[in-house]
Amino acid sequence: MRFDETDLAAMAAAEEVRIETSAPDGPVHRTIIWIMVRDGVVYIRSVNGAGARWYREAVANPRVVIHVDGRRVPANVMSAADEASIAAASEALRDKYRGDPALRSMLRDHTLPTTLRLEPASA
Repeated sequence: MRFDETDLAAMAAAEEVRIETSAPDGPVHRTIIWIMVRDGVVYIRSVNGAGARWYREAVANPRVVIHVDGRRVPANVMSAADEASIAAASEALRDKYRGDPALRSMLRDHTLPTTLRLEPASA
């Protein structure tokens, strides 16, 4: 299943988005993250590694919402820690954020296994 073309284009163009996560039976949190699209696949990665709250919550409760371009895009996260997905996400990061001094932080060894793929979820 793929995202609607309008949502996909908005995520591809956005420098940053807000991801909405929640702990099981806990409050909702919104965190600003980077988002990448490569060959129609949407990726996110935790700059702070597996210890980041949003990442822990997304893994524990894969139903998330991406807030982008004034829209609310429901999604499900799934691990994309395989070699091919990590490489695709890393290349998408290099293309999209080239010249940004924070890019190096997203390509460190401890961040690579936190690569997640987003798939559309019903509203």
